[in-house]
Amino acid sequence: MSHFDSDNFDDELDNPAAHSHKRQDDIERYKDILKKGGNGIRTIEALEEIVDFYFEQEKFEEALQFANQLIEFVPYSAEAWIRKGMILNNMFKYDDAIECYDHALSLNPVDGEIYINRGITLDNANRTEEALENFDKALEIDPTNDEALFNKGISLEKIEKYQDAVEIFEFLVKEDPSNKDALFELGFCYDFLDRLEESLKCYDAHINLDPYNHNAWYNRGIVLNRIGEFERAIDSYDMCIAIKEDFGAAWYNKGNAYANVGKFQEAIECYSQTLRYDSKDVPAWHNMGNAYEELGNYSEAIKCFGQAIKQDHTHYESFFGRGSCYDLLEQYKKALNDYNRALEYCKDYADLWYAKADAEYNLGKYKDSLSSYKMVVQLDANNSEAWFDYGDTLFELGYLKESLKALNRSIELNSKYAEAYYTRAKVLFVMKRMLDAVDALKTAFSLNLDLRKRFNEDFLGIKSIKEFASLLQR
Repeated sequence: MSHFDSDNFDDELDNPAAHSHKRQDDIERYKDILKKGGNGIRTIEALEEIVDFYFEQEKFEEALQFANQLIEFVPYSAEAWIRKGMILNNMFKYDDAIECYDHALSLNPVDGEIYINRGITLDNANRTEEALENFDKALEIDPTNDEALFNKGISLEKIEKYQDAVEIFEFLVKEDPSNKDALFELGFCYDFLDRLEESLKCYDAHINLDPYNHNAWYNRGIVLNRIGEFERAIDSYDMCIAIKEDFGAAWYNKGNAYANVGKFQEAIECYSQTLRYDSKDVPAWHNMGNAYEELGNYSEAIKCFGQAIKQDHTHYESFFGRGSCYDLLEQYKKALNDYNRALEYCKDYADLWYAKADAEYNLGKYKDSLSSYKMVVQLDANNSEAWFDYGDTLFELGYLKESLKALNRSIELNSKYAEAYYTRAKVLFVMKRMLDAVDALKTAFSLNLDLRKRFNEDFLGIKSIKEFASLLQR
């Protein structure tokens, strides 16, 4: 009859190393039993213990070796085939694992646990619909099987049926409010359904039950970021990092939270930590570049964007970022080159075309600039500033009618845009529509008095014209 040695039991709990050594000693003893060829029952017990030990230690090759020996002894044991299937699943040999579960089902077709394990393996193999069928079969056998229900919820998450998954996890939490795994998954689903406050409550409840789950602290930080609670998000990432310091994604998102509150130096330090664990992390290099750009340190920003491009030559965002820095340094040729490279990989980005147009304009490439501004307003038809720049460039190139249309569109989109009225007045003056020009100037001056100072330069030799003379006297 089995019994516990009460004198040593507490000591083993207090001293995990001693317990581990004892377990290892037991395994060696079981191996000796196998070598000596004990009776059948002792051999089977020894093999089961050895298989379970190596499985728990994640030494799957060794576990598989002894699982095969176990099956040789008991080829008609469904449990033995399940053990082997679980080992193969953890070795990513999903087809072989499924064959083992099928063999187990042929021996015991009413064992719901086999369907659950088979479903888990199918889900791992991205055969999600088949996995769901297996979980449903397990529930047909035992409708109260929480493990089948939970894994069904996980599979529903995988195919983005979050509302269906929520119904399962809500039921499990209602049945057992201390079900920390269901709380975690419920928080995850609520996040994807934009039910952020409910998601936060779930993660808080989970953390109360399992305060050392770094993933829960991390996901909580993500939700707080989405809510706009950046300082609380930083605290959550700090807890995650305290538990798992090498969690690069937590450092990265902590950096993003700092950037969102304008603490760019702190953000840079976090991105540096991310890169310490993964020097090829493109988003970290890119966001570090953004932070340096915000601090006005354009040379460092250019280096960071360059590193991102080195890791991913199609990362158009970093070409755009580096181009913007060259632009701010008035190195327009380099800026234009980067904008063109970015457009090779993203042709429908209005802001990119806008930056390209400005760089071309600054380089005196006015016709090229005009084409780029035209692309901007095609991609972003409600951009008042783009319509203004397009109209202004058309005017400079002498396309008066087209310029007037573009400026009118700019004013339609923003009736308080003083510059658009002012340039419209210049176009109308050249077109000799003096009264209309005066009306446009009146509106421009009413919106921005500083434009009066530019009037003499921009409208040379017109003081004698009656309409303008009266306007200037007001």
